Amino acid sequence: MTALIARITKIAYAHAVKPIAFRQKPDDVHARLIGLAQSVQKVPVVRSLPKLWRYRNDAYLKQSFFGYDFINPVGLSAGFDTELETPRVMKPVGFGWMTGGSVTWGKYEGNERPWFYRLPKSKSIVVNKGLRSEGTTRVAKRLMGYAPDLFADFPLNVSVAKTNSRESVGDEAGADDYCQSLAAFDVLEQVKMLEINTSCPNTFGGEPFTTPARFELLLSRVDELHLTKPVFIKMPISVSDQTFDELVDISLRHHITGLSIGNLLKDRTKANLLDPLPDTVKGNLSGRPTREITTRLIARAYEKSHGQLTIIGIGGIMSAEDAYEKIRAGASLVALVTGLIYEGPQLVGDINRGLVRLLKCDGLSNISEAIGINTKKEG
Repeated sequence: MTALIARITKIAYAHAVKPIAFRQKPDDVHARLIGLAQSVQKVPVVRSLPKLWRYRNDAYLKQSFFGYDFINPVGLSAGFDTELETPRVMKPVGFGWMTGGSVTWGKYEGNERPWFYRLPKSKSIVVNKGLRSEGTTRVAKRLMGYAPDLFADFPLNVSVAKTNSRESVGDEAGADDYCQSLAAFDVLEQVKMLEINTSCPNTFGGEPFTTPARFELLLSRVDELHLTKPVFIKMPISVSDQTFDELVDISLRHHITGLSIGNLLKDRTKANLLDPLPDTVKGNLSGRPTREITTRLIARAYEKSHGQLTIIGIGGIMSAEDAYEKIRAGASLVALVTGLIYEGPQLVGDINRGLVRLLKCDGLSNISEAIGINTKKEG
């Protein structure tokens, strides 16, 4: 029944909903989606409707990491729900977990609009939001309003970034900014994981903590917090392989659980775009143009860390095959945002259903058996 509903939803989204939405400004559509999700989750009967798209198969898809159960590996990536306003909707949609944020210690209104620009043929969004945030204190208060049992089988990851202001540009001030947010979220029962976004490119001072020396400084400061939750690093994907390897090595020397690979693509010369992209459009690329780059870096990090770092694969996931490719490269979990925009809300269930099909084709009995299988064969 859910498969039939998913097929109907996919057709309706492609031929009715998306054409209408894509005639509107993407900033406005995003705001309306967040507003709709907030309204839906207030009414229990309506909130249960997204379950019609959900697909669950614990035997093949359920895994446990750091003491938490993930009913499936597919999560919502940071960037969609930056203020943690929609988890009660995202769970019934079928996500196995979600990342909210990035959240910054100080409040910031973001860059000048527009924040988003569509590249439909390339299945990409140009993002120039500039870390708009209500601030950690307000977001943490919102999280405390959610019942902890909401996240018992739906682990919540909170992405933390440096406040986008001139006051936090210095290394010490920037590290302090991160640490204040990390400490605030670490004590919340609702939060199961923490992500350090060192690589958001739309900020004052660029990406200072993606240089090895500064990255070392930041992680040393984070170590001093003695955080109780697993900590992930949101990795840049536009740095050289040498720098990427150094960042992985440094992560292994500190109390880091894993890597989220990766962030937006800064280098447009590396993107195979099918749409014209004017130089006047500011921002960096999500979606399909990042798929091959992130998959290659996942394999690189998995091999270099010998599986010691849990990897979250992000970038260009539009199908079960895309997700499976990242898992076989070394990702234990995967996350997406742009895929929902181009494919529709039924995509999460479609991916999970497709993953079971792909596992059966490979003669595997659980998704955990596929993690890094391509990298191991090459090694």
